[in-house]
Amino acid sequence: MNHLIDLTKEVQEALENNKPVVALESTIISHGMPYPQNVEMAKKTEEIIRENGAVPATIAIMDGRIKVGLTEDDLELLAKEGRNVTKVSRRDLAEVIAMKTLGATTVASTMICANLAGIKFFVTGGIGGVHRGYEEHMDVSADLDELGKTDVVVISAGAKSILDLPRTLEYLETKGVPVIGYQTEELPAFFTRESGLKLASHFDTTEDIAKVIKAKHDLGLEGGTSVVNPIPEDEALDKDYINGVIQEAVEQMEKDGVGGKEATPYLLKAIVEKTDGKSLEANINLVYNNAKIGAQIAVDYYKL
Repeated sequence: MNHLIDLTKEVQEALENNKPVVALESTIISHGMPYPQNVEMAKKTEEIIRENGAVPATIAIMDGRIKVGLTEDDLELLAKEGRNVTKVSRRDLAEVIAMKTLGATTVASTMICANLAGIKFFVTGGIGGVHRGYEEHMDVSADLDELGKTDVVVISAGAKSILDLPRTLEYLETKGVPVIGYQTEELPAFFTRESGLKLASHFDTTEDIAKVIKAKHDLGLEGGTSVVNPIPEDEALDKDYINGVIQEAVEQMEKDGVGGKEATPYLLKAIVEKTDGKSLEANINLVYNNAKIGAQIAVDYYKL
């Protein structure tokens, strides 16, 4: 165990007793949603994981420490501070710890911290990927490289639909990352269930997915696993509608000169405004669905 990590008693006992633990990121709280929906989402997500037999471990950087498992006060602080909190990816992790800055972990840094703590499973909303217009600015999320080298199973609703999904899937294939569909034969596109991109691997039960992950671990194969779980059908947004909204938001972002790690928060906020909150509601519901399925996969894995 890394000396910079602080575990809550609940998480520590679960790890010591070989019980399923599911990591959660904190950028979705600080940068992904407005207050108070963000803190309500964070608490309910943890509750869903517990209801499905696993222990939740939300991760953040506080006072120079990697905190694995947060108190209600910690969640409230991140939620209220919002974008004043530093968004921490791999490149930022050492600096934020050294300077004792308040930091929220992205998919990439949550994977790193979870792996350091010995946590195998991580639930999020959507992963980052190759940004639209890649041929001009080569903007690729650090999430993809992290999936290529850090052995954590990431359960999501696919890559965020603001991204270039064909290039994102191709990048993961190049890195040798298994992308496994849960009850879907195609890559889900975050707000919608379909993208038109076929997956090489898909299963109808969490038990079968757990078996594949166990075999991967037994083989000692490096890198992570991406399990993609589509948003529930009754919560999904119309594909043409949301794609039109996203295109408008991307064009405005380019006019405003926003890029890098500010691009995703900018676009998600713009999309919430343009959809009158429909995208926020969909985002929250897909996180809850991922928490349920992620916890079930973790529980099935620890039965093997």
